[in-house]
Amino acid sequence: MKIYTGSGDRGKTSLFSGERVSKDDERVEAYGDLDELNAVIGALIARLPEDCGDLREELQKTQSELFPIGAWLATSPGAPAAAALLPLDPDDTVRLEHSIDRIESSLAPLAGFILPGGHTAAAWAHIARTVCRRTERRVVRLAADVAQDAAAEQMRRAIVYLNRLSDYCFVLARHINRIQGIEDRLWKR
Repeated sequence: MKIYTGSGDRGKTSLFSGERVSKDDERVEAYGDLDELNAVIGALIARLPEDCGDLREELQKTQSELFPIGAWLATSPGAPAAAALLPLDPDDTVRLEHSIDRIESSLAPLAGFILPGGHTAAAWAHIARTVCRRTERRVVRLAADVAQDAAAEQMRRAIVYLNRLSDYCFVLARHINRIQGIEDRLWKR
């Protein structure tokens, strides 16, 4: 199978649910941002220190959890294809919360705003956090137009998950810096 089909050469693409839409459609923007987030997490994983196998596994699990969200974003509400989608699991958000709590317990309390940076992997975690926040904003906009049905519940779960994931990326950046012996750099006026 060839990677290129030429079907998008006129600025249109197909949703998972089959409709052809403009490549700047809100759904395409949302799952495009989600795809970018997944790629950034991949870059973060690639930059993790060798002794961070537990974080590597945790982040790879997160990457896998993003795929069902992408499927919901790429499917029009009410489309027959929605019946084939896996429901988003609220336990995925709970897993992130447990990870945040575990990591935060090893961190010094925040004394102010910190500047993104430090170890390369920590910097990638900060980039993941900002891409995650953008993705969350796109999904919030998209969810505003979804009628109250099963798709609306999945969008709500996606928003909660993305909100928690951005928090996770923030504490992860601080954690990576801590285990690498790099102190948080506080913002100064």
